[in-house]
Amino acid sequence: MQSIKLGLACLLLMGKQVAWAHPSRPAIWGESAMVKVRPETPPRVQRSVSLTAARNEFVSFQVVLHGGRSGLRGVSAALPELRGPRSRINGGDLLLYREALLDITKPTPPGTTPGRWPDGLVPDVDEVVGEKRLAFPFDVPAGESRAVWVDVHVPPHARPGTYRGAVTVKGDGFTSRVEVRLQVVDAVLPSTSSLRSAFLLWPPHVCRAFTGDPVCPVDTQVRLLKLFHRMALEHRITLASGFPREVNLPTWDLPDYDTFSERWGPFLDGSAPNRLPGARMTALQYLGPANGASLTEFQTEADTRGWLSRSFDYVGDEPPYGSTWEAVAARAELTRTAAPKLRTLLTSTVTELEAHGLLEEIDIITVLVNFIDGTQPPYVGDQRPKYDDFLTQPNRELWLYQSCASHGCAPGDPPPPENIPGQGWPSYMVDRSAAKARGMQWLDFINGANGELYYQTVGLLFTAWTTQFRFNGNGDGTLFYPGLPSIIGGTTEIPLPSLRMKLIRQGMQDYEWLKLVSDAGDPAYARAVARKLIPHAWAVPDDGEAFDRARLQLIRRYLQLCRNRVTPP
Repeated sequence: MQSIKLGLACLLLMGKQVAWAHPSRPAIWGESAMVKVRPETPPRVQRSVSLTAARNEFVSFQVVLHGGRSGLRGVSAALPELRGPRSRINGGDLLLYREALLDITKPTPPGTTPGRWPDGLVPDVDEVVGEKRLAFPFDVPAGESRAVWVDVHVPPHARPGTYRGAVTVKGDGFTSRVEVRLQVVDAVLPSTSSLRSAFLLWPPHVCRAFTGDPVCPVDTQVRLLKLFHRMALEHRITLASGFPREVNLPTWDLPDYDTFSERWGPFLDGSAPNRLPGARMTALQYLGPANGASLTEFQTEADTRGWLSRSFDYVGDEPPYGSTWEAVAARAELTRTAAPKLRTLLTSTVTELEAHGLLEEIDIITVLVNFIDGTQPPYVGDQRPKYDDFLTQPNRELWLYQSCASHGCAPGDPPPPENIPGQGWPSYMVDRSAAKARGMQWLDFINGANGELYYQTVGLLFTAWTTQFRFNGNGDGTLFYPGLPSIIGGTTEIPLPSLRMKLIRQGMQDYEWLKLVSDAGDPAYARAVARKLIPHAWAVPDDGEAFDRARLQLIRRYLQLCRNRVTPP
């Protein structure tokens, strides 16, 4: 084996010293998680990565390979351990994935380019059942780049201090290393997210992706959906509607609440296996029949079993488009009468609820991000103060959500004028910058939102490896990939995360740092950092380094506040 010789061509780019490798020679380098590595990404020289994390936090980075003139063959990568002060991080806390490319022929408007974008993640050893998969070996074509995604979970018991290790990359005729330095700070993130989430899932889409038929037996749904719930919780989100249902039966298949509790109780109470110990669901959608007896029974059972405070009834969607205002009023009245302690949720605005006389009937107003700090009438400018009176009432919450409104929902729709380079709305689309997928949770914090809704996570699961173009966007409503053994190897079918799920998890962890600084005594500082990063909801930067710098500011401030605390005698 011989080491790859890397050529250096240094130039000054935007005030930062960047070292580029000669494009005719193969190159291997460490890269931030905030760069989407496309085949045309030019080679650079960066032989190490430096990370900072709390205990029980995930941090990620990439190892990127450029094939040079001849290409690279038989590539594999390994990170055996990170060795620190009298402790090590190894095993299932270190995961490597090969980044798969989605060939996009119809780009998400506006301003993105067609071609291949990284998104699907094929694990070396998967995080769900621990099987060896087909991440490695792979080839890197001549003149192109490919990336390996590396996840590091810092165990809750890890000692603070500096941990070191190296990703070893091998292939036909070469061996190379990327050094890793991880600083573990004296702080711990909670396993259960402080920001509630209801990311929705339609089980027939799962059935179709894994069996070829949208109708599959309840036992099959239960087996698969348990894996989806675990994957979601490890990414700090909740699949609030991920329970067995049939194509023509929108309500859940619920034989009895004891059976439901046996199947799903561990995810609701935090006893299900998870790398985030004790992680539990933060939201539960009522999916039973629209009748008083069923609602009353659910309230009683959920209250008895400790789920009621996280439960909600979705009484309508974006009226008057998804639901009529009359239907919303009737459903809200039914729920108020039959299950008065079950909170009602509606996707709308306080302005619309006041206009239709329904403000007293809704507990959780879930507002489109474009309407909380908008650019189009009637929601121009900061709308958040309009919710103050509503939120002073008991058990009332503000949630936010994003949708295709951020890029235009149908071909021919005029593109949002704010989506110009360097700014724009948050977005979970494949062909958007990594920063766009990380920005939503900062806006949740800025606006004092208690939760986040996302309408679907498996919308095009069946075709996820080849196309996810839906509602005029690539990836709209699809955050998972089907891990079929025929595609990823092994013997067990599992859900796989997208690169975007990793970025959403990073945003959820950013929210924890914002909250930690606020709770430690300096909410003004946390808010100032967030507002400087994202001054308006329509001005999420594409600069991934800006997010990393803001996060490090929060970490430093939190540690400073902790050091300055005086323990009373």
